[in-house]
Amino acid sequence: MPAIQFDAKTETDDAESEASEAKTGAKDKKSDDDEADDTKKVVKTDAEWRKILTPMQLKVARKKGTEPAFGPAYAKFKKEGEGTYQCVCCGQTLFKSDTKFDSGTGWPSFYQAIDEKKIRRIDDTSDGMLRIEVECSRCDGHLGHVFSDGPRPTGERFCMNYASLKFVSKKDAEKGTKDKDAGGPKAKGSKPKESKD
Repeated sequence: MPAIQFDAKTETDDAESEASEAKTGAKDKKSDDDEADDTKKVVKTDAEWRKILTPMQLKVARKKGTEPAFGPAYAKFKKEGEGTYQCVCCGQTLFKSDTKFDSGTGWPSFYQAIDEKKIRRIDDTSDGMLRIEVECSRCDGHLGHVFSDGPRPTGERFCMNYASLKFVSKKDAEKGTKDKDAGGPKAKGSKPKESKD
């Protein structure tokens, strides 16, 4: 097996270039505000979460509860069309609708997260057995658990609580992009300002 040689000059040049970019702020930045916000950790007090979440969302997403299986939310989940599922607490996009499936468990199930960096897997022994809890990586919101009995291609079943998710239809997402490009949505009943010339 041939030995791998590293060019010390290249490594030094790279380190100097990175240091220079850090000083000048010239390093490439994400152009999309939403993508840049994905890296910011969301931290709120319990009182702040109570102001923005329903009691069920608070119980599940912030207190690690579980919603009842086969509830009205699950029926809604089954009818939802094309789109994405975001964390109800911070809005981070977690799952695509084309990865959801009917697992027969009564909870929303997906076979893959949109990006492994957007979730965190944690050993959970709270019920006297080992399970893998899934949290939102941006706000630490409890989403549910992941099991190894899912369909192909991953073999995983992300068994999520609907109370921890917010569905955004493809149509609404496209509309939001158009609103953002046009300077944001207009308030109801507002009229454009007339110039005083």
